[in-house]
Amino acid sequence: MSARGFVFFLITGIIWGTPYFFIALAIESFSTPSIVWIRVTIGALVLLPIALARGALRPALKAWPFVLGFAVIEMVGPWALITEAERSVSSSLAGLLITTVPFIAAFLIGLLGDRSAWHPLTVLGLVLGFSGVVALVGIDAFSGRIAVLPVVMLLGAATGYAIAPIIADRKLHDVPTLGVITLSMMMVSAVYAIPAWLNLPSEIAATPPTDSLVAVLYLGVVASALGFIFFFELIKEVGPGRSTLIVYVNVVVAILLGVLFLNEPLTPGFLVGFPLVVLGSFLASQRRGVYVKKRDRLKEPTGEIGLPTLNG
Repeated sequence: MSARGFVFFLITGIIWGTPYFFIALAIESFSTPSIVWIRVTIGALVLLPIALARGALRPALKAWPFVLGFAVIEMVGPWALITEAERSVSSSLAGLLITTVPFIAAFLIGLLGDRSAWHPLTVLGLVLGFSGVVALVGIDAFSGRIAVLPVVMLLGAATGYAIAPIIADRKLHDVPTLGVITLSMMMVSAVYAIPAWLNLPSEIAATPPTDSLVAVLYLGVVASALGFIFFFELIKEVGPGRSTLIVYVNVVVAILLGVLFLNEPLTPGFLVGFPLVVLGSFLASQRRGVYVKKRDRLKEPTGEIGLPTLNG
């Protein structure tokens, strides 16, 4: 990874490790549609003047079907699922389950024809990561610490996060990052406008506390607008597969904020599942060549002088 890629990796990882904490603050006063609508609308308002000034919006409009697909898979679904799930589970658990993104991405890339995704170490990573999720959910679910439905919602969000970078890399690679992000947020804002305004007036009339207001502002300006700018640059620098490795930084930030400021416990399932998920995701997301079995390697001609040939 280049120095430029590492900087984008670190910044994006830290920024996107914080939303779980701020969502936990926001849900105390706002509904899920309101939170999603506020963050994408603020993000769009911040970015729109810049996108227009730089001429970045027109190319994005020309690619609008792919931008819409990206917006739905990256924001419309996952942001609602994560926000709603955090009403039942801790921000630390939410951050941990999103670390399944790399091994989901590795599996999907393999299905799309990349044979290197079926390298034995990659497959081992997929098995370990899945085992970690099973251990996490099983131990804590049987002990009554978590419900299964929020976990399924978070895994659904992780799947969206795994698919969206592939779309961005294959279909939006040459479209200005700023235009894609701005148009995506405008689209998501339109989707959530009516559901949000069915709840938002009464929520504002209830005078939400300062921490909830700061939380939704942060989610819009930093976690959405700035976070996506850095993330798209990261995808262009290191590719869609390796870009998902930011989840390792995400989960550390999410756990630290949850434990230190929200007094969230580290459950038995969390302690067992965490290392398996992280190790599995790490192994599954490494870039490798196509695996060739040892016996097949021995059969391949090398062209070196002195080796026998069919012509004798």
